[in-house]
Amino acid sequence: MKELTKGEEQVMQVIWSIGQGFANEIIAAFPEPKPAYNTVLTVIKILENKGFVTHETFCRANRYRALISKDEYSKRYLGSIVERYFNNSYLDLVSSFARKENFSIEELEALKKVIDEAIETEKQ
Repeated sequence: MKELTKGEEQVMQVIWSIGQGFANEIIAAFPEPKPAYNTVLTVIKILENKGFVTHETFCRANRYRALISKDEYSKRYLGSIVERYFNNSYLDLVSSFARKENFSIEELEALKKVIDEAIETEKQ
């Protein structure tokens, strides 16, 4: 799967948040300062070419929607990071953060709870 550039990700975040919309609705959902109309349309065209977005045409206006959910993209993107930087090991990823980021006891306990729940789910 192709990764999103920062600009592409910003547009996708808006599309994910509004579900679908025409270009002016997408731009309206951006925080200030809003990007230029032509810039957003160019990025949307790139996202369509990459297979992230599609559109329906109504008269002469296109309504855009995501072809991939935010959750699905997040999982795939995280997977590629784990593969490239952590020897394809989620244990290495979590261990790296646990050692370097000074997790609080509450965060470590919450992480342990998530792991315990995953173990229980896997056993079923």
